Amino acid sequence: MDSVVRAIVVYGLVWALFRVSGKRTLSEATTFDFVLLLIIAETTQQALLGEDYSITNAFLLVTTLIGIDVALSLVKRRFPRFDKVMDGQPIIIVENGRPLEDRMRQARVDEADILEAARRLQGLERMEQIKYAVLEQSGGISIVPRSRS
Repeated sequence: MDSVVRAIVVYGLVWALFRVSGKRTLSEATTFDFVLLLIIAETTQQALLGEDYSITNAFLLVTTLIGIDVALSLVKRRFPRFDKVMDGQPIIIVENGRPLEDRMRQARVDEADILEAARRLQGLERMEQIKYAVLEQSGGISIVPRSRS
């Protein structure tokens, strides 16, 4: 039972850290992000396992973590407000070619990130060509181009 409690606590702490760090943290991982994720995994392993390195304990922990994830997905589906708390909601960061600086700063997104998404997704070169740029729940940036009339 001690392992299950530890799994729940570690899951909650890691979720909170990633939630506070922002959507862009997991959106498009760099090599540094991957190394950081490996380090986090190694350090949380010690907190999860404690002194019990048995296969039974490992199975119990994996089952608990997957169970938490499945349970939270069911709760999020039933209660949309809870989903917004857990995963956030999409944020418009460019409107009619005008960057919304306060939202961009809060989300830690700069114009270079937006223009990179605009080039990659829509072939756009300038901010004025963007009707909307939206920072999605996943951390990715969606681009809606202005009509070309």
